[in-house]
Amino acid sequence: MAKISLLLLIIFPFLHGMSSAQSLSANFYSSSCPNVLSVIKTAVNSAVNKEARMGASLLRLHFHDCFVNGCDASVLLDDTSNFTGEKTAGPNSGSLRGFDVIDTIKTQVESSCAGVVSCADILAVAARDSVVKLGGPSWTVLLGRRDSTTASLSAANNNIPAPTLNLSGLISSFSNKGLTTREMVALSGSHTIGQARCTTFRIRLYNEANINASFATSVKANCPQSGGNNNLSPLDTTPTSFDNVYFKNLQSQKGLLHSDQQLFNGGSTNSIVNTYSSNSATFFTDFANAMVKMGNLSPLTGTNGQIRKNCRKTN
Repeated sequence: MAKISLLLLIIFPFLHGMSSAQSLSANFYSSSCPNVLSVIKTAVNSAVNKEARMGASLLRLHFHDCFVNGCDASVLLDDTSNFTGEKTAGPNSGSLRGFDVIDTIKTQVESSCAGVVSCADILAVAARDSVVKLGGPSWTVLLGRRDSTTASLSAANNNIPAPTLNLSGLISSFSNKGLTTREMVALSGSHTIGQARCTTFRIRLYNEANINASFATSVKANCPQSGGNNNLSPLDTTPTSFDNVYFKNLQSQKGLLHSDQQLFNGGSTNSIVNTYSSNSATFFTDFANAMVKMGNLSPLTGTNGQIRKNCRKTN
């Protein structure tokens, strides 16, 4: 009997983690809010039509949410007297955007079915719809996440992979979230859309040797050695198309961030980059599957958390 109890203690955390992910389902809102997916899709398409970069911003919001204590919309919370939120964390401050788009979506969803759909689920669906809008793959978003009632500045500072990481650091950062090296490379492919600020790649631009010379020269025009921290450069040469050009760029040493080029720098991930570069269908499949897996990171379900009426603050 004691052995059985001990065994249960050992495996229960794993069973618990599995069951919380498994309690998410594709048709979670089919009766409680049947038009939610179309409402979100219409709003995302409208936002991306206004500004193509917003697609990358909404995808990044979901990523930065999930990597900090799971996909619970903690990233959307403004600071309160009880806690400092995640918006001012190093990886987020001055660069995370799209909060207003999420607010708009939430308002529209609330008018359809009040108090039913979580902000965490809105983030997950908006990320998928953004990728599709920019030409990328679709996937079935599992739903049923609930929203956190707190946020963690320190967890945001410590858990979101930095653009300065080497390959071993990237592998560890994703492995800590249960994601494989191949899934890490696939998810890094999200950098096939969007732009980055000069401050995130200046050191690479002026100090690293594994960078295409003409590429470096062209980027330096918009990113001087001092000043211009917020000047933007595209993360790949087709920043408004979700494609496999990011991986082709890495093969030519045109990775913008240090962490990007680390994926193709003579290490264990070169072969994965080569595969994705030559076969966009394989990249699309792997990316979609990795997004589903990432979206299942430690969701709040059942009676945990709440359904926030306003994504910026708790009820």
